[in-house]
Amino acid sequence: MKPLSECRVAVIGLGLMGASLCMDLKRRNLCREVRGVTRNFSTILRAFHEDAVDLATTDLSSGVAGADVVILSTPVRAVVTMLETLGPILWPGTVVMDMGSTKAEICAAMDRLPPRVQPIGGHPMTGKETAGYAAAESGLYEGAPWVLTPLPRTTTETVSLASELATSIGAFPITMEAVRHDRLVAAISHLPYLLASGLVHTVKDSGANDAAVWDLAAGGFRDTSRVAASDTQMFLDILMTNRDAVLAQMDTMSGHLQELRMLLADSDEESLRTKLSCSQTTRAAWKPKQGVLASQAK
Repeated sequence: MKPLSECRVAVIGLGLMGASLCMDLKRRNLCREVRGVTRNFSTILRAFHEDAVDLATTDLSSGVAGADVVILSTPVRAVVTMLETLGPILWPGTVVMDMGSTKAEICAAMDRLPPRVQPIGGHPMTGKETAGYAAAESGLYEGAPWVLTPLPRTTTETVSLASELATSIGAFPITMEAVRHDRLVAAISHLPYLLASGLVHTVKDSGANDAAVWDLAAGGFRDTSRVAASDTQMFLDILMTNRDAVLAQMDTMSGHLQELRMLLADSDEESLRTKLSCSQTTRAAWKPKQGVLASQAK
């Protein structure tokens, strides 16, 4: 298998994640050729003229022809559908990777690719609330975890190449099984989105009676509601392809909220103090790896 420096890399989907990846690959001169594939012709023109890619096209077949690495950067369910289309047209030896936020359904679809293709799931743990090419930026992946989910058929050489790609743009690869990934991100990513959505609805209801609540909203509301501004369709795909894990985490969270409510209703100050102190200590003890917090705050 070729090293990354000799690879032709085709990125399908030039939104925030895909375009940011292209920018890093191109501007750091990390591979032989960077191709961008998207249905939006104006995005194609912009990416090419801004030197984010070497080649850009709206035609999927020509975009992936002869590519050594094909990376799918579209919503999760679009990735699953596109894998069916890609299978017959990929050249032998092509490495197929994705950047989706859930992995089990994608990896199952990858396993249906022809034997001549090498699949590996991927999920860079970074992003922004804003979507689209206009939000893309070089350096988005700096310091971010990049989860790799190899299939049983995935070769060690493919894992090494995917790891090299992640490392070369400043991310750090973490390899794990797809179902485990989905269970963990349900707690740290998908549940927080639903909690933020619930918070915004609660404040909106309060604002219906007294609009001054929006004038008073400051840092606490901003920080805890931030992810509610994320792309709705993207999160619908995430939630629907990780439904069971998310529901399990919602049940756990509901239990904690009910306990907090009961303690407050009973004016059980000492027990409430113990519960709150536990969460304070747990959160204070969490130390993200260097650079992760900065990249996730973008």
